[in-house]
Amino acid sequence: MDITLISALLLIVLTGVLLLARVPVAVALGLSAFFAIAVVVGLQEASFVAAQRITTGMGSVTLLAIPLFILAGTIMNTGGIALRLIEAADVIVGRMPGSLAQTNVVANTMFGSVSGAAVASAAAVGTVMSPRQRAQGYHPGFSAAVNVASAPSGMLIPPSNTLIVYSLVSGTSIAALFTAGYVPGLLWMLACGLVVWLVSRRDTSMRSGARPSFQTATITLARAVPAVLMVVIVIGGILTGVFTPTESAAIAVLYCLGLAAIYRTLRMQDLPQVLLTATRTTVIVVLLVGVSAVLSWAMAISGIPDALASAILGFTDSPTVILTIMMVLLLVIGTFMDPTPAILIFVPILLPIATALGVDPVHFGIMVTFNLSLGTITPPVGVTLFIGSRVGDVDVERLVRRLLPFFLALVVTLLLVVFVPQLSLWLPDVLNLR
Repeated sequence: MDITLISALLLIVLTGVLLLARVPVAVALGLSAFFAIAVVVGLQEASFVAAQRITTGMGSVTLLAIPLFILAGTIMNTGGIALRLIEAADVIVGRMPGSLAQTNVVANTMFGSVSGAAVASAAAVGTVMSPRQRAQGYHPGFSAAVNVASAPSGMLIPPSNTLIVYSLVSGTSIAALFTAGYVPGLLWMLACGLVVWLVSRRDTSMRSGARPSFQTATITLARAVPAVLMVVIVIGGILTGVFTPTESAAIAVLYCLGLAAIYRTLRMQDLPQVLLTATRTTVIVVLLVGVSAVLSWAMAISGIPDALASAILGFTDSPTVILTIMMVLLLVIGTFMDPTPAILIFVPILLPIATALGVDPVHFGIMVTFNLSLGTITPPVGVTLFIGSRVGDVDVERLVRRLLPFFLALVVTLLLVVFVPQLSLWLPDVLNLR
């Protein structure tokens, strides 16, 4: 048997076994890649390759933006910013049927756009909204489903750590990716809002909220402006060339610290815990990036990318069918793997196929991010799903049934994003970023 085939089989089988054994993803991928390389070049050479690739993978300047944005999001999550955004969302959609559920959807989008993390949104917004919806007679399973389904919209709206990872892997402009994510992210929000509206038409218990006075509405919106302004400063600075994405992440941290100090919602004694939480998340992400560099090298010498590309292109020459196959593949992958490792592993394989079909790398990045964001709300390992279940105090089984209408609506939205490229590309084109 050919040595590269043995290496490929070892990589696939060992990765699957270790993941099924609940070994941490980074460890499972790293060990599998190391032994796959060792089969081809020997243990000593594999050790040198692994060390070199990990160091190179974690040495990117662009990667510095991720821990800084994670820290900024953690500060905002701890500093009570979520409540101000929820109140603003209530002013915006509080008169609609199912007002509290609609508020949950809009608040998740607003908070996700400043925190960049679906899990943080589901935890922060869900903690506030779930008790309110229960008190108003909303079904607990539906309330939790609304929170879970709408939380990942912030993964598309910048600043997004997922898009930064894709940029790192693909070499695509972060500014172009950030601007391309706005419309699909808002479409995610609208899809969830549409489902809430349809359900609320049949369920009379989900009534509209009271209209606030003009003065109250103005004050509430004004209180939320400083939080939303962070996004304007970060993205505006990148687009105008005032600072780089990495510098913008540092500015975001300073801005969030200043905001928390003004709001007086973050005490000095809270900072060690904030730093510890951000560090834990950062270590996981950066280790995955380093390990993925080893995995990419292992796949290259095993011939996996070429074999997969040949299999897909040999199956059909229709761009529509090929893109559909890739989206189905990513949907399945997303149910078992978080977006960061999935992007690090599969984008180097699938992006050359997509570009050969004439797909713009920016558009492909939004397609992949939207697709894998769906995986965060699906079993068996959807992190946002389990956080939402815990926050809403609802069994996962009951929650999944309530999620189905949202999932179907989001899959339809994904198809729109995939097959109508201008939904992603028109804003980068208007701003001349491609």
